[in-house]
Parts: sequence; C-alpha cells; structure tokens
Amino acid sequence: MTDLSTDLLSGQTRSNWIRLRTITMVRWIAVAGQIIALIVAQHFFMLQLNYALCYLAIGVSVCANLIGTFVFPENKLLSETENAGMLLFDLLQLCFLLFLTGGLHNPFSILVIGPVTISAATLTVRSTITLATVALVLVGLLVQFHLPLRTTEGFTLRIPNIFLYGNFAAITITIAFSSIYSRRVVSEISSMSEALAATQMALAREQKLTDLGGVVAAAAHELGTPLATIKLASGELMEELDAETELYEDAALIKAQADRCRDILRSMGRVGKDDLQLRRAPLLTLIEEAAEPHQNRGKNLRFIEDITQSSVGEVPIVLRRPEIVHGIRNLIQNAVDFARQNVWVESDWDETQITIRIMDDGKGYPPHLIGRIGNPFVRNRRSERDRKQRPGYEGMGLGLFIAKTLLERTGAKLKFANGTDMQAKGLKNYEGRGAIVEVTWPRDRFEAQNAQLVPTAQNPRFESE
Repeated sequence: MTDLSTDLLSGQTRSNWIRLRTITMVRWIAVAGQIIALIVAQHFFMLQLNYALCYLAIGVSVCANLIGTFVFPENKLLSETENAGMLLFDLLQLCFLLFLTGGLHNPFSILVIGPVTISAATLTVRSTITLATVALVLVGLLVQFHLPLRTTEGFTLRIPNIFLYGNFAAITITIAFSSIYSRRVVSEISSMSEALAATQMALAREQKLTDLGGVVAAAAHELGTPLATIKLASGELMEELDAETELYEDAALIKAQADRCRDILRSMGRVGKDDLQLRRAPLLTLIEEAAEPHQNRGKNLRFIEDITQSSVGEVPIVLRRPEIVHGIRNLIQNAVDFARQNVWVESDWDETQITIRIMDDGKGYPPHLIGRIGNPFVRNRRSERDRKQRPGYEGMGLGLFIAKTLLERTGAKLKFANGTDMQAKGLKNYEGRGAIVEVTWPRDRFEAQNAQLVPTAQNPRFESE
C-alpha cells in the first residue's frame, strides 16, 4: 500500500476535506440568524443595545464571506490551519456579540459550543483543545464583563447569579461532552468507512488476480494451436534440410523457441485454467489454496479434516469465490504470524453447516480486546518480544476486519476465542491452543451444488463441410 493510501486510511487528512464553500454557507446562515435576532430585539422587545457595534460585528462576518467567495474558488479545500482559523474567527465574533448583548444573560450564549463541536468532528485533537480552551476563557470573562440588556423603561434584564453560574457550568460541561461525543462518533464512522474501503480494495485485488489468471489461461489456450503449427512446420523443414546447413540450425532454433513458449504459457495459465475449468473444488482443496502463500514461513501448517467424526456424507464441494479465499488467507496469515511453531486448520461439516477452525499455539488474543476482535483500527501496545516476532507490523486490526467482512458477506458467522477459555469450559480438544477462529456457513449457501454458479461459455461446435 502506498504512502498516499496509508494517509487516507489513517484518517489524519480528514480536516483537509472541508471546502471553503461549506464554511461560507454555514456562516451566511449564522449571519442571517444574528440579523433577525437584532431586528426582533430592537423592534419587538425594544431593547436598548449598541446596535451600531452589533451590526459592525455582523458586517465583519459578511466581509469575510464576500472575500472568500470572490477571491478563492468555490472548490477550494481548507487546510487544518485555515479551518481552525475560520472557527476561531466565528467564535470570537459570536463572543463579541454576546458581550454587546448581555453576556451569559443572553439565552443565545449556548451557541458558543457550535464552533468547538465542529472542530471536534473535523479537526485534530490539538486544534479542538485549543479552540475549547479559548471558548471557556471567553465564556468565563463574559460572566463578569458584558454590556447589560436594558429595556426602553431603563430596566436591566438579568438572571439570578445562581442561574448565571449555572449557565457557565452548563456551557462548560456541554463543550466537553459534545466535543468528546462528536469526536468519538465521527472517528468511528470514519474508521469504519476507511476500513470498508480497504476491504473493497482487497476484494478488487483478489478478483483482478482471478480474472488475470483466466485471461492468461485463455491466451495459453488460443496460442497453443499456432505454436503447435510452428513446431510442426519447423520439424518438417529440419527433415528436408541438411543438418550441416545454417537453415537447419535456424529451423531447430524456431522449434526450440516454440517449445519454450509453450512451456511458459502452460506454467502461466495453470492457475487461471484451474479457476476457469474448476470453479468448484473440495473443501480441503480450497483451504490449501488459501493457505498456500503461508506454507513455507517456518511454521508447521497442519490440515485436519473430520476432526469430530460427526461429519456426514461426502466431502463438500464448494465454490472458489475470491472473498472466501482472501478471507481465509487473512485468518491463516494472522495465525502464522503469532504462532510459536504450529498452526492447525480444521474442517468439519454436517447436514446443515460447514465449519472451518483456524488455531495456533501462540499466546492468544489479549483478554481485554477479545470482544473487539474484528473491529477496524484496534491497536494493542506491543512488547519488545512481539516486535522481534513480527517486525514492521503496526497492528491496526485491518486484516481481521477485512477477513471478517468478506466472509460475513458470503453468509459466514465468525467466533473468536482463546484455547484457555475453551479448556475452562471443559473442552479438552483445545489443550495447547492459543487463538481460535471458527468460521461457520450454512451448508445450503456454501456448497456448490446449492449456490448460484457463474455460467461459462460453451465451446464452439465445428461442423465439417
């Protein structure tokens, strides 16, 4: 995966995805609301305010919007610093209006939490903490420093001090709660979206490899006839030419190169031809195909069939679907990475379901994370021993998430457990086992006889004239 795709999946560039047009539109809505509030206060409630300074503050926001509209293109994406500056400007403008209109005695003081919440949803933690600190300082100053709200009769509109400090406490708590809540929710949604994108990339890659194998097999099949013709013609020329002539050597070279091309195409098209002509395979064959890249990595990979002696009928014949192969391959890779020496892949079936268990003799899943296995970007602090065992591994949990997502799309149910937990339940078959993954499919959905097969093209029929 390239550095660019890694940055996209990390979620660190989310603050650079906000357009200037979006901020401008939201600010126009805020300007309209502020103007309406001032008109109502002046003409309906007859409040005595410094309307000149109030409209001046609103005019500054209007000017900022006009500059952003006419100077910069509509599709301009704001950087982290620009986004933080925009929100800080809106916060300062709002607090200045609150200073002119009664401070926390103004019921609209609750709007201070708006810029901070937006920052928590879009910007980094550092920017959010900075903006929240500025907001709390300004709200604290507004408790003591503000212009009073007066009516035409000269009465000052104010709330009791207990409610005033209650408003301050409520705004402080709301800023903290809304920031943490929005940050958590948006981060989780973003992580899930990014992980699903990674899943689609993995599935697309597996599908392309499958399709590429089919193209190579078709090419090998189509080129077989002209290569055979070249070989036959060169052989006939060799029979008619004198063995001492240069033409004989050229004909022999042509025949040798034709044989070489045939061998190359045969080796390239073997896997693709298998995928084209053998779309169905026994269950153990599918498992071995998924485990093939990890069989020579220094661990003992053992395949066990019918371990419980409860399997009925013949070995299930299943479809070679890219998502199944890739999902099982990821689970086996995870087991091989963390196993001490042995990895067991067990398959079992009965009349209603087909089960695959992948187990290793490692330390197992961390107990505090076992309930979150399969979630994207689940990190665990690694010891120095783990770093030596699996160097360069960052442990974001994407591999298990991709495997879980792809397999569940085929109708599978996954269960994660540790061997120690299974022994505690009195099951002796799991002695010496570390991490355990059990994948179960309904047999009527997984077996090839009941699945919807992809029709293959029929061979053309040649009729003699």
